[in-house]
Amino acid sequence: MSTNIIAEMLRHYELKSDYDRKNALKEILQEIILCGLSKGGFFNHAAFYGGTALRIFYGLDRFSEDLDFSLIKPDKNFNLESYFSLLEKEIRSFGLNVSIIKKEKNSKSQIKSAFLKANTKEHLLLFFDNNSANRVASNENIKIKLELDTIPPDFATFERKFRLLPAPYEINLYDAPSLFAGKIHAVICRGWKSRVKGRDLYDYVFYLSKGTKVNFKHLQARLSQTDIYVNNLNDVKNLLTERFKAINFSQAKEDVMPFIKNLSSIEKWSSEFFTQITEKLHERI
Repeated sequence: MSTNIIAEMLRHYELKSDYDRKNALKEILQEIILCGLSKGGFFNHAAFYGGTALRIFYGLDRFSEDLDFSLIKPDKNFNLESYFSLLEKEIRSFGLNVSIIKKEKNSKSQIKSAFLKANTKEHLLLFFDNNSANRVASNENIKIKLELDTIPPDFATFERKFRLLPAPYEINLYDAPSLFAGKIHAVICRGWKSRVKGRDLYDYVFYLSKGTKVNFKHLQARLSQTDIYVNNLNDVKNLLTERFKAINFSQAKEDVMPFIKNLSSIEKWSSEFFTQITEKLHERI
């Protein structure tokens, strides 16, 4: 019965390649995790945010790997690990075999992390022909990272949304202006090191194309956590403009290509392109 639900969910995907099949299974696993967390009362304490939240609930047209959460109120001692057994039980009820491993971080870190792993070959065999599974190494795993911010910035605003599959569930998540604030913070502050995260830029364009206004107070609070202080939206635009000047856009395109289908959407990326579209950035009043 439960595997039939997953088969039904797979019908919504365009499955032309092994890559498509792996991504579809990963996305369905993400939704089962959200459903399990909802059943366990997790969203009474936390909210869903980040790229996967944007994809599932606001229509972002790119694949996103991780599940990002933020507590509603600060609690450095919040026990994310207490949900692991519940999640494993929920996922196994759908015929899937997974393990969840806590990621050890610096004790001073406000981020709690875990990795969920499932054998890729084993799960391809459940839903697809043997040829798909035979092309995958026996030790390859589907991996999903879960991260929880235990000291969230102030002034985020939330909304409740419902999903019907894999079973009806309710979720608490950042609204679009607060999500946009988080993405602008990432564009300005993320340490890209030697590889620019083009996914941040892709999402930034997505928000602007939808006319999303930014929750400025929340953005201001996020920036202050990284010792950047702004008085108004023009200060933010200036920071973004300086960031765009420093970006290697060839690297940015290479980063995002595996996650999108329409490559023509990134052809015009340049410092000038991003600086001009930033003029459309507005604050939610």
